[in-house]
Amino acid sequence: MPKMIDVLLVDDNPADVELVQETLKECKFACNLHTAGDGVDALDFLFCRNGYQTAVRPDLILLDLNMPRKDGREVLAELKSDPILKVVPVVIMTSSEAEEDVLRSYELHANAYVTKPVDLESFTKIVQALEDFWFTVVKLPKRN
Repeated sequence: MPKMIDVLLVDDNPADVELVQETLKECKFACNLHTAGDGVDALDFLFCRNGYQTAVRPDLILLDLNMPRKDGREVLAELKSDPILKVVPVVIMTSSEAEEDVLRSYELHANAYVTKPVDLESFTKIVQALEDFWFTVVKLPKRN
């Protein structure tokens, strides 16, 4: 039986969250999708604090850049500076096509940068491509 894959989606757009949820429901793998609506909630989840004491370390993080309270750049910087969490792959999934966002994300050690398409079909294809790559091709680090 394949192992359960835990994904943390950090996005403040409910429509995008729903699209990812629906696409991953058809996932070929056993997949748990956890969500956080902003960077503060994401960091609480990742550091198992403020109501997330039983949260699991995700195998993959899908991170939006532009969010309230704490943006994706701040989240990325904080988790990549943590000795345990820095090994968790992070895919930036954002509407920003700005070159400075792409560059800054990679400087902060993002593992990939994906621009969200605006139409439903393309968005679904992107999520399926991420699923295929990260769950089939890539070997993810084991959780302790």
